[in-house]
Amino acid sequence: MNLETERLTITKYTRNDAAFIYKLMNSEGWLKNIGDRNIKTVQEAEAYLLKNYLPSYSQHGFGPYLVSLKDGTPIGSAGFYKRTDLNHPDVGFAFLPAFFSKGYAFEAANAVMKYASEELGIQKVLGFTLPNNKGSIKLLKKLGLSESGIYTYEDGEELVLFSN
Repeated sequence: MNLETERLTITKYTRNDAAFIYKLMNSEGWLKNIGDRNIKTVQEAEAYLLKNYLPSYSQHGFGPYLVSLKDGTPIGSAGFYKRTDLNHPDVGFAFLPAFFSKGYAFEAANAVMKYASEELGIQKVLGFTLPNNKGSIKLLKKLGLSESGIYTYEDGEELVLFSN
């Protein structure tokens, strides 16, 4: 899977992306809006990739994808997650702070949504976010998802649930 948009390339993660995952998962936006995954070294990031991201491609046919500028600079992540307690995949996205408010998240998430629909035959997509994450709420709505209730995460945290 290789997607290309006007400004971005979107590819599957590999174990070679561990340094980027370390940086992304320890960025302020990730820690505030997604949560601390306790990734304190590049080696822990590699182990996380190998356990949580890479198997998703073969198990589900999709997963999170690396988003890079056309020059190869990694800037974020966009893709799909399959939660065991949900019947449909949910779209997720995260970007390094230097790349906020430039339209990259919509460009990438829109491309993976189109890929899911046209190439994978996935018609129903979910999304969820913290109630105070105005940027993600706006983006989920721009992607065509509507607020559809509350999703209670495994740790008891309540998130706003979206669906198309």
